[in-house]
Amino acid sequence: MSLLNYPNNKGEVNMNKDFTPYKRLAERLDTLPNGFPPSDDGSELRLLAKLFTSEEATLASQLRIVLESSTQIAERLGFDHTPTRQILKSMAHQGLIRAGKVEGGLGYGLLPFVVGIYENQLGNLDEELARLFEDYYQSSFPKVLAVQPAIHRVVPVGESIKMNMQVAPYESAAGIIEQAQSWGVQDCICRVQTRLIGKPCNHPVDMCMVMSPAQDAFTNSNEIKALTKEEAYATLHRADQAGLVHSVSNNQRGDWYICNCCTCSCGILRGMAELGIANVIASSAFIITVDDTLCNACGLCV
Repeated sequence: MSLLNYPNNKGEVNMNKDFTPYKRLAERLDTLPNGFPPSDDGSELRLLAKLFTSEEATLASQLRIVLESSTQIAERLGFDHTPTRQILKSMAHQGLIRAGKVEGGLGYGLLPFVVGIYENQLGNLDEELARLFEDYYQSSFPKVLAVQPAIHRVVPVGESIKMNMQVAPYESAAGIIEQAQSWGVQDCICRVQTRLIGKPCNHPVDMCMVMSPAQDAFTNSNEIKALTKEEAYATLHRADQAGLVHSVSNNQRGDWYICNCCTCSCGILRGMAELGIANVIASSAFIITVDDTLCNACGLCV
């Protein structure tokens, strides 16, 4: 079988468009733990049609979570290898699927929509995509935010934690920075998105921190500004001073990003502030205590 007519136009969301490939992709994404629930108005299909061509959607909907080489994927699906590899490489370059090393070369796999596909679209985010996401957010994203366990969890910045405490590295923002070999920062896609739809907030935009176990991982990136470890700590401190909430992926296998979130723009915390979903984010393992000798009840921390 051949995947013909590649590439084709994206973003064609008129009523005459065949949405069948996007329905299949949406259903596949909804099987992942983070989910991608359907809407009543088809907003998730219009969103996917903006991001994927029909050929890309057809192929992506049949990818596995585990990485496979382009040869393995083509053989498993009965597709011609050359166009299959071309589409896979293009989707990986656009941040629509996952790519990584496997035996014999590059492997490709399915990404969740959040956290994954959407966050990778910072360089492609325009007003149309921002509004399409907002439409989907308002119609169906509460179902994603209600999924348990929560997608994100809170981590403390570490400044007020006594040094004699036994703190697991994944429970401390400072520990996450220390375990990395490369550090970077990029604009927060949530704040860029709300700005594009005319609802900007006053918090700093360059707040999305990324880390890597590899050295010089962000040196040649067009969207990520490479930082030194000291600059990463300074960015974290700046986020803390701005009153932002430090959150990471809710897992224990290693964290390679820190979201510095606010309730006015952050897709997850908006679920708490606007939609009333109280358990939208997992709590930290730490319990806050008040030092009565230092607290003057100013209310800034509330």
